[in-house]
Amino acid sequence: MKMNEQQWHVHPLRVRYEETDQMSVVFHGNYLTWFEIGRTEWIRHAGYAYRDIEAAGLLLPVIDVDCKYVKPARYDDVVLVCTRIADYSPVRLAFESQIRLGDASYLAAGSGLRNAEALEACELLAAGGTRHMWVNSSFKPTRLDRTMPQLYTMLLQLVQGK
Repeated sequence: MKMNEQQWHVHPLRVRYEETDQMSVVFHGNYLTWFEIGRTEWIRHAGYAYRDIEAAGLLLPVIDVDCKYVKPARYDDVVLVCTRIADYSPVRLAFESQIRLGDASYLAAGSGLRNAEALEACELLAAGGTRHMWVNSSFKPTRLDRTMPQLYTMLLQLVQGK
């Protein structure tokens, strides 16, 4: 099921010195780490912790990733890790991610949902996404609607805006 125009979950971060490279910009691999932070915080905001999902015998490995770098983030910048579901089925889950330049007001406000229009004023630094497959502890594909129906229903309601 393709998703459209749902709200973004925004998690603000301040760029740490160790995340930058010799050119004084954020090392490219850190954007993928931020994508992962965004997914984890999105699911936590939805009422589940990855730890609880894994304890139920479900894993959600990355099977594909893409990232387009638009403009660099630098040390001490406030970046907004924006995450939403892009595609969803009982066996797969895809997240859309954006990294945007924010300011200290976002740090004060903390994590939460924002409309796309509210984020347009924040400069886009990187965009991409990750695709995942639900598997069991033996890494065999599994259907979320059969293995953990309450999580499947909750995700479906969230992406439909209910």
